Amino acid sequence: MWLTSDGEAVLDHDGLVRTGLRRRPITTVARSQLPSYVPTLAELYDACGTDMQVSLDVKDANAAPVAVAVARAAGDGAVEKLWLCHPDWQQVAAWRALSADVKLVDSTRLRRIKEGPERRAATLADAGVDAINMHASDWTGGLTTLFHRFERLAFAWDAQFERVLDALVAMGCDAVYSDHVDLMVDALSR
Repeated sequence: MWLTSDGEAVLDHDGLVRTGLRRRPITTVARSQLPSYVPTLAELYDACGTDMQVSLDVKDANAAPVAVAVARAAGDGAVEKLWLCHPDWQQVAAWRALSADVKLVDSTRLRRIKEGPERRAATLADAGVDAINMHASDWTGGLTTLFHRFERLAFAWDAQFERVLDALVAMGCDAVYSDHVDLMVDALSR
């Protein structure tokens, strides 16, 4: 999720848009200048409703308050089903002031946790951060157990293969991110 130059929260993977022959950061472009295939968060809720969990990789920290406001305006408990992910756990923790109901996720890698996973789990619990999201290859059954002991959820990203999805489910990961919805559904059914 990125914030356009005119303050709209939009959904795009890399945050760059082609204008003429150049690629420009979405943060420097007004919403009206973006291609129609780049939706706003409000358009996502309009098209899909609010019955689903929405997880957003917040690339522009200034977009988090806008996302919470948009989810609140969408109604029907959308804020309680909104997950905001970011690689700086302190930034994520600061977003707790936006809403007691929004879900917060520290999105990192194991090698970046200099203080160690147990200290991070305790810190996240104290700060009100709901989950930690690490690369699929970082997770072990012991780490999921550790984070669960602190009542933090364990999420895994880049789960692209059946064997990886099966292993993550078996070790107790609470959520996975994959490009392959069919493989995720199959892994859950197994």
